[in-house]
Amino acid sequence: MKRDWNVSLFPRRGRIKRAPLTLASVLVITLSACGGGGNPADPPPPRLENSSVTTTGNPLVAQYSVTVSGAASVSVEYGTSTSYGSQTSSQVTPAGGGTVIILVAGMMQSTAYHMRADVSSASGVVNDTDHIFQTSAIPADQVPYAQVTIGSGQQPSPGLRLVSALSETFALDSTGDVLWYYKIPGAQDPFYLTKPMSNGHMLILVNFAGPPIDSTLREVDLAGNTIRELTQSDLAQKLTAAGYNINLVSIDHDVLILPNGHWLFIVSDSRTFTDLPGYPGQTVVQGNAVVDVDQNNNPTWVWDAFDHLDVNRHPMNFPDWTHANSLFFVPDDGSFLLSLRHQSWVLKIDYQTGVGPGDVVWKLGYQGDFTLQNSNSPSDWFFAEHDANIVSSNLTGSFQLALWDNGNDRVVDDAGDTCSPSGTPCYSTAAIFNVDETNMTASRAWSYQTPFSYWGGSVQLLANNNVLFDETAPSDIQGSRSIETTQQANPPIIWTLTTPLVEPMYRVKLIPSLYPQQP
Repeated sequence: MKRDWNVSLFPRRGRIKRAPLTLASVLVITLSACGGGGNPADPPPPRLENSSVTTTGNPLVAQYSVTVSGAASVSVEYGTSTSYGSQTSSQVTPAGGGTVIILVAGMMQSTAYHMRADVSSASGVVNDTDHIFQTSAIPADQVPYAQVTIGSGQQPSPGLRLVSALSETFALDSTGDVLWYYKIPGAQDPFYLTKPMSNGHMLILVNFAGPPIDSTLREVDLAGNTIRELTQSDLAQKLTAAGYNINLVSIDHDVLILPNGHWLFIVSDSRTFTDLPGYPGQTVVQGNAVVDVDQNNNPTWVWDAFDHLDVNRHPMNFPDWTHANSLFFVPDDGSFLLSLRHQSWVLKIDYQTGVGPGDVVWKLGYQGDFTLQNSNSPSDWFFAEHDANIVSSNLTGSFQLALWDNGNDRVVDDAGDTCSPSGTPCYSTAAIFNVDETNMTASRAWSYQTPFSYWGGSVQLLANNNVLFDETAPSDIQGSRSIETTQQANPPIIWTLTTPLVEPMYRVKLIPSLYPQQP
């Protein structure tokens, strides 16, 4: 990429006092009523009493403070000119008026931005005067390393690419400009993934190598301030106090923000077994559980693979037995899907949004409960997969499931032979499967074969039916790669993002913006 990350500019600070609204005021009022005359019975428009724009701990994020005399909702327009072009989500003033603080994000480094607050009420819209904010350069030791290539004549899908890299998380536009990032200075490979929340915050799964080892779920605002946190040590105490017998190893790989505000996430746990077939003596087996916590971080429901699956089925990397890596919530029936990489299965769990028994409804994959159609080889199943997510409008019955098919230990024939460096080569695919849970059949609907990528990865179906996928560890380059392409035969490469080996990308997802969608 041709960016110069070392330009150093200084942000402008300031607080500007506003006089009460008069006919000569520089504030602009747009009345809701036609004709501009208004209704004498209408309440007076709220006065914008003062405002200021200041820096935050993130050089790409500004803090815009607005004090309003009455009840209103406030948002901020921003851009590199007074045409603005981008807008934050709205926030409501306290009852009767007060101060609203809005974090303005989605800006390039070392760039001057214009911004103004829009105060909306039943009486109309009051616009603040224009402020200028200068973003700073990202510190040299925190700069995301990323290079973007756009295919000749191609138009990438609009929006931001939210990258969950192991050393940090960042969002960039289609041209490669970093518009937001979060990094913990000094931490080594602390991240698994980042997910945007409906309140405009980010939920980040952080892994501290220790000592002591302590994985953490952390909700942060766009400036990087911690809002809520659940540490591994706190969770272990809460699970014990609630009577759950979980030998907690870590919080890892995936978390969902449920409609009721709960967090549903994967943990690794362990149990010790004696004289398992082929494993004499004691064997410490690492499995997975799924935990539901409420808004106060208290566990309300737990599912443990040790209680529902056969510990003696271990096609890959035993005693790391299940190695769960993704969750997908199905609101139609309150179930969730759980990807088990070391079983090469996607499970459907009877969760019923926290009151279900946790039974395994079905197992999708090689040697599971489904018949693979339109195939003459077990190799057409997925193996050691990541990021299983439903991509069709139907979520139950007959639907489409996307996943990153890593292909580790891919079974290549009916004799059970697997791919290997000395035999049939391993390969990976971005894949979409047709799944019919009524007739218990499955088939590949679309595939894009890539060089073998032995871990990580994600697949996302975009609104225009293009596919965005992430290869965390492709064997043909020293680093990670994300690609946008179409679903046609021999599809063109529309957009490519590459990062070096020091910045492996665990997942890459397209988001419309850093702000929740406006109603």
